Amino acid sequence: MDCIFCQIANKEIPVELLHEDDLVVAFRDIKPIAPVHILVIPKAHIASVNEIKDEALAGRLIMVAKKLAGDLGIADDGYKLLLRVGRHGGQEVLHVHLHLLGGAKLAEGIKPIN
Repeated sequence: MDCIFCQIANKEIPVELLHEDDLVVAFRDIKPIAPVHILVIPKAHIASVNEIKDEALAGRLIMVAKKLAGDLGIADDGYKLLLRVGRHGGQEVLHVHLHLLGGAKLAEGIKPIN
């Protein structure tokens, strides 16, 4: 499959996994827009939020992001969770991915830090 997130989930592309369980993996975004920018993705290929059928999976994405926010020391000051859906929503990779953003005060118009 050509999906880069499937390749990461299947360990065909090496990345440092910050979390892995039976349903999801989490890793740092290669183009961060905040000091902390983690992607939490399902292991199974699901193109968009519109295709999620499993409520437990949707909940797992959020709970993993919450745990990572605590582990990375950003939970107390706050963080942002972002899901982009479809072309008009700004989704660039057609595989569900939850962005965990934090580590600084986040404005509406976040600009890349690199």
